[in-house]
Amino acid sequence: MSSVPHESYEYGVPWESAFGYSQAVRAGNTLYVSGQLSHDESGSFIGSGDFELQVRSTLQNLDRVLDHYGAARDQIVETTVLVKELRKHFDTVARLHAEYCGENRPTSTVMGVSELALPEQLIEIGAVVRLDLES
Repeated sequence: MSSVPHESYEYGVPWESAFGYSQAVRAGNTLYVSGQLSHDESGSFIGSGDFELQVRSTLQNLDRVLDHYGAARDQIVETTVLVKELRKHFDTVARLHAEYCGENRPTSTVMGVSELALPEQLIEIGAVVRLDLES
């Protein structure tokens, strides 16, 4: 039986308790990161109508979770990317995902979806991170 703690992380925004979830949960050396979206630290949405800004802000929020756990981008082993209007936005999301990941090439699932949680939301990105990988 492992003695590594189970730890969750929340931003403190209202929808966490309303929906009943955490931004991330650490189970042993694995970090499961909920789908991140484009918002500032107070929870206000950023980038309505601007896909690239939403992607960049979403990835900044993913970095915020990584920072909380002392993790680095090269410890990401999987991403899940949900995109409204995938055909329209595929080249942009592919470029920005590759830019974000750099030499690290995690597994990734990219899905086109008809809706996301917020009407103006165009992207959501979740991740699985291995904290025991050398950064």
